Amino acid sequence: MKARIGIIGTGWVGTSVAFSTLLAGHAGELWLNDQRGDVAEGEAMDLADGAAFYPACDVRAVPLAKMREADIVVLAAGRNGRPDESRLDLLRDNARIAAGIGRALAGFPGIVLVVTNPVDVLTRVVQAASGLPPERVIGTGTLLDTARLRERLAVKLGVSPQSVHALVVGEHGDSSVPLWSAARVGGVALRDWPGWRVDEEPALAQAVRRAAYEVIRRKGATNHAIGLVTAELIGCIVNDEQRLLPVSRVQDDGIALSLPALVGAGGARPAALPVMDRAEREALVASSEVLDRAFGSLSGS
Repeated sequence: MKARIGIIGTGWVGTSVAFSTLLAGHAGELWLNDQRGDVAEGEAMDLADGAAFYPACDVRAVPLAKMREADIVVLAAGRNGRPDESRLDLLRDNARIAAGIGRALAGFPGIVLVVTNPVDVLTRVVQAASGLPPERVIGTGTLLDTARLRERLAVKLGVSPQSVHALVVGEHGDSSVPLWSAARVGGVALRDWPGWRVDEEPALAQAVRRAAYEVIRRKGATNHAIGLVTAELIGCIVNDEQRLLPVSRVQDDGIALSLPALVGAGGARPAALPVMDRAEREALVASSEVLDRAFGSLSGS
């Protein structure tokens, strides 16, 4: 099945999502929208010029109202982070944009994917503004953090990232929680892997949390990896894969953060909680509190 995919925001991230989605072949129609209409049109024209090199897809710029006819809408609108600025520092600027788009999507029958940072709080903002069921408003959450952790562990251990099974939960940001106690390498517990030292874990966790800052400091934005992550998430929905992924959604307590969910055509459904030791459970509670306070701070803006 191919879907009608709409992307709102054609900056660095939106265009990387578009490019990765086209190459993956998930879209039969790809619609771009941006407040800068000429930019959306130019990006659509540029991508369409490469049609000989990706599976058939109609790429064009459309008005915001057209997005209500899409199967999946990706929210990538908003400003990027600045060097050494936390994702939560972006909150007020991007929450106003996200709330407006959420209201425009009230009653939308499809699925909304939130990519704009701070992704967890904005997932909650969009869900509240749109009134859509929580399972149909999904943030990319810690999918990228998890990919970063797997890559760094793979390099350190000399194995492929596909052989590393490790999760990051909580906030996509400074309070994210790597689940070391449940990490596996080819079926072997990470902490039983020859040569692995538990005292290396804090530095590696910090490297994962700082990864975006290091990219932004050098090139001004992160875009390629999140484009790949979002295209993968789109594929899980379009193909109804029912994959267990750490995505952000509004949880039963009303707070949006990342926990494993079953992702398919109906959105992201809650799944069993992963194994966590006491320190990890406490860190997840602390991460949840950070995100709840951040959302609460919007009431005065």
